[in-house]
Amino acid sequence: MPGAEDDVPLEQAAVALGGGHGLFASLSALRQVVRDLTAVVTVADNGGSSGRLRGEFGVLPPGDLRMALAALCGDDEWGQTWAKVLQHRFAGQGEMRGHSLGNLLIVALWELLGEHVDGLDWVGRLLDARGRVLPMALTPMDIIAEVRGAEGSDELTTVRGQVQVATTPGDLVSVRLDPPDPAACPEALDAVRYADWVLLGPGSWYTSVIPHLLVPDLRKALVETEGEVIVVLNLEGQPGETTGFAPEDHLAALFDHAPELRIHTVLADRASVADAHPLEEAVASAGAKLVVADIAMEDGSPRHDPRKLATAYARIMG
Repeated sequence: MPGAEDDVPLEQAAVALGGGHGLFASLSALRQVVRDLTAVVTVADNGGSSGRLRGEFGVLPPGDLRMALAALCGDDEWGQTWAKVLQHRFAGQGEMRGHSLGNLLIVALWELLGEHVDGLDWVGRLLDARGRVLPMALTPMDIIAEVRGAEGSDELTTVRGQVQVATTPGDLVSVRLDPPDPAACPEALDAVRYADWVLLGPGSWYTSVIPHLLVPDLRKALVETEGEVIVVLNLEGQPGETTGFAPEDHLAALFDHAPELRIHTVLADRASVADAHPLEEAVASAGAKLVVADIAMEDGSPRHDPRKLATAYARIMG
């Protein structure tokens, strides 16, 4: 465990909520830090292979769930081989083009078992995953956003679908789910309630992180959990979602959707905090502790480094 005094993972339970590449980095770090790890994954994707499978079979979009499972694969030959198999995308020019093998495997198990959680658990057993992956809800949903300036004017435009929300230009004013009260995954609720640590972010703020706060029962569990909540801020604003956002703006957006959320720690990258004072004020007003650390990749890309994240997580939790 990088940055810890020894290599024994902490005997604590952690739950990480999010989706996509941000959650992948966080899980890749957390599996080095804690023994009991659960990923709770947003299920609103409507693009690519996931969108096609969702449309054809009426299932949850499997893509972000697949990525979370791949992140939990071990560093040995077995784990890394299966991670590559899970992430493999078919080429060619036919109907299989662009499909991920992992997506197909997950949907096949869902069809055979008739149950989302059981299917994901079976994939995790095959991979010898270092943790459990759960959907945040049990029914597919769409993200709907109100965007100002999407058509070059100050009028509000309604945008439907995760891909469309993430790519429509303009200022994102608000987001909601359709249906507005999807059934939360019971196992995810239990994981959040009984966790020692609950992590929100990093990831696409309005389409991967905030959706967890829009599922009524999951939001209630996040507000009421006795676990310590860590918010991991993005390295920069994301074009189409959080263009021009400062670190404190990301925090404010969370409280806009769950003002009663209790936060223990806010983790930010040192290079991304140009002026620390506004963020320090925002964190202090939330009654939380600010940790600023070097957690970015060294190649200059706006991505979190899993090894550096593991060091930061170990110091916060240890």
